[in-house]
Amino acid sequence: MPEVPEVEALALFLRERLTGHVVTGTELVEGRALKTRGRPLDELVSRAITAVTRYGKHIDLDLGGVHLSLGFGRAGWATWREAGAPEVADAAPPAPVIAQIAFDDGILGITDAGDWLSVQLHVVDAADEVPAVAKLGPDAADPAFSREMLVRALGGRRKQLKALLQEQETIAGIGNAYSDEILFAARLDPTAHAASLSDDAVTRLWRALRDTLDGAVRDRRGVPIAEQKAAKVAAMRVHGRTGEPCPGCEGVIEDIPGTKSGAQWCPACQGS
Repeated sequence: MPEVPEVEALALFLRERLTGHVVTGTELVEGRALKTRGRPLDELVSRAITAVTRYGKHIDLDLGGVHLSLGFGRAGWATWREAGAPEVADAAPPAPVIAQIAFDDGILGITDAGDWLSVQLHVVDAADEVPAVAKLGPDAADPAFSREMLVRALGGRRKQLKALLQEQETIAGIGNAYSDEILFAARLDPTAHAASLSDDAVTRLWRALRDTLDGAVRDRRGVPIAEQKAAKVAAMRVHGRTGEPCPGCEGVIEDIPGTKSGAQWCPACQGS
């Protein structure tokens, strides 16, 4: 799943590459992805990109008052091919193309590699008309995200930290992988409830969140969008590293109980 560091890098690429460029054509390959059925992608044709904005794990393309919202879900992503450039065969099978937006100088592709469709496209008049965007909590990667904002997000709730960090209505932008990395950096049990945290633990969590995301956003900047997933995987310290030595102690990385191998932790470092 692309999370805030990768989506921020994609937004930066699209902002630099597409601002001022005109849509010359569209193709919707998978009709289920377009959630605004009364507003086809063809509404974008002949309009120029005026702004590209990230909202959590969503990207909004502003075309002079008409907006295309890209929600990548669990396995969505984007491709870019310069006008006139030949298609290059990948070593691995390419992800299915969901939609294509042709510009005067290239083609933006939206793909989804999941077993079920998770990409969502909306053609709207304003970004906050997209339900998932309208209900987003404060952005985790915003430099202004403070310890006090984290305290409000935690809210003394009896909800597991792992699940709470991924709750987009509470904190926007964090998914499965970075929640593992943040909790490892904070040395906190992912199954502990937010209500159980001491003041010191809240401070550790906030610092780990800031350090982890700030570093990842910085490291992903400038990485070609086709290489973002590999860069993310390579940077993980515990996520996806089941059975490997813990980078922080003499323990071994294990799957978090109940996650069906989808999330990892170090019980020695993070155990209650």
